[in-house]
Amino acid sequence: MKSVRWLVAACSLVVLQGCSSDSDFSDLQAFMDEVRARPKGAIEPLPKFMPYEAFTYGASSLRSPFQPPIKIEVAGRQKGSKEIKPDETRVKQFLEGFNIEAFEMVGTLANKDGVFALVSGAGGVHRVKVGDYLGRNYGRIQAIDESKIDVIEIVPDGEGGWLERPRSLSLKERS
Repeated sequence: MKSVRWLVAACSLVVLQGCSSDSDFSDLQAFMDEVRARPKGAIEPLPKFMPYEAFTYGASSLRSPFQPPIKIEVAGRQKGSKEIKPDETRVKQFLEGFNIEAFEMVGTLANKDGVFALVSGAGGVHRVKVGDYLGRNYGRIQAIDESKIDVIEIVPDGEGGWLERPRSLSLKERS
């Protein structure tokens, strides 16, 4: 048992001798001297931040860059008339609250009451007939064919008059 104690004591002395040897701490001592030499209380000022400026997108009402530009010739432009104007007194139908570009013709139906067209858009498929209104520009359905719907829109000419503009919705082929 005594020999084990002597062995542990000898190992402890060797380990303590290794800790007490003079190691080279000159780089650590130089760093500490540099830190101590700095002036007390010298804190760098905070950087100046620019205030946030809100950006308002102003081109939302302009033509989409993904649509081709419309060329309007001023000399050849149609003049509207005062006789043509929309009926402001009638009650608007549901499909008049949407742009006509949002609709696609998807089929036709025929029964004893007549021929109907099926248009997809405005959250579903709707059945329309000749005389119904479609789109925001007072578009009235003039004819329904198996392959298209003919619509006449009444649009302002920009000078106080109104123009009738024919449009067609072609049958969308299933792909």
